[in-house]
Amino acid sequence: MEKRVVFNHKILPYLLVLPQLAVTVIFFFLPAGQAMWQSFRLEDAFGLSSEFVGLANYAELLSSSDYLDSFKVTALFSALVAVLGLSISLLLAVMADRAVKGAAVYKTLLIWPYAVAAAIAGVLWLFLFSPSVGILAVYLMEAGIAWNPRLDSADAMMLVVIAAVWKQISYNFLFFLAGLQAIPRSLIEAAAIDGAGPARRFWTIVFPLLSPTTFFLLVINVIYAFFDTFAIIDIVTQGGPGTSTSILVYKVYNAGFKGLDIGSSAAQSVILMIIVVALTIVQFRYIDRRVNY
Repeated sequence: MEKRVVFNHKILPYLLVLPQLAVTVIFFFLPAGQAMWQSFRLEDAFGLSSEFVGLANYAELLSSSDYLDSFKVTALFSALVAVLGLSISLLLAVMADRAVKGAAVYKTLLIWPYAVAAAIAGVLWLFLFSPSVGILAVYLMEAGIAWNPRLDSADAMMLVVIAAVWKQISYNFLFFLAGLQAIPRSLIEAAAIDGAGPARRFWTIVFPLLSPTTFFLLVINVIYAFFDTFAIIDIVTQGGPGTSTSILVYKVYNAGFKGLDIGSSAAQSVILMIIVVALTIVQFRYIDRRVNY
């Protein structure tokens, strides 16, 4: 006879989820609602008075060429971070999964960068590639490569992409390695017996079985590039030279905290939220169909 546990307490389940609900409401829904309200208002720099202006803040943003250029910068930056981060992480995970001697050491060393704060990661790469004192920058100049992220927009974009990818590699590596270790070895051995080479086995067996993990990491990396790279941008380039590395989230910071234009900053944050929600919906509706669960 099967024994079944019956939980009759009606209030306790709500009490258990109450702290999480409170955190979500206080730190997510209320700030989002306040940002939407402020985006329809024009406030002075000291927050002493405000005026309802409707969609004027949005109209001003969408008519600004500088703001529209930040969409291109953000799209390029997020695409490079997501593609390079996933590709390098998958390569490292495959190599670590095949390692026999010292495998635990390799895996531990590859996880370390995730423990580094984003601001610290920015400082590390800034010192390495600084045109005046950076070790790697000196080697590039000795090799005849003109390198100056302070003046060259391509060099600046390359530097922040490298720092952002390096920071996220460990996170991607952990999930890819777990996915690789969950694949039955019998499938790979059967393909090898049938004569399939390593490349064919990877693309026809391993990678399709990793598609749920890859899809999850794709969503996470896009969100990471949009939001969590703010500290790297601020430390390494401050959005420069000019606005060549000023992504959307950094534009929100510049407008709100440096320009003290609260209405414009709130409108930018709402637009950024809509973009991220739309991208997530597109990824789940169209890309998720190609995932094999």
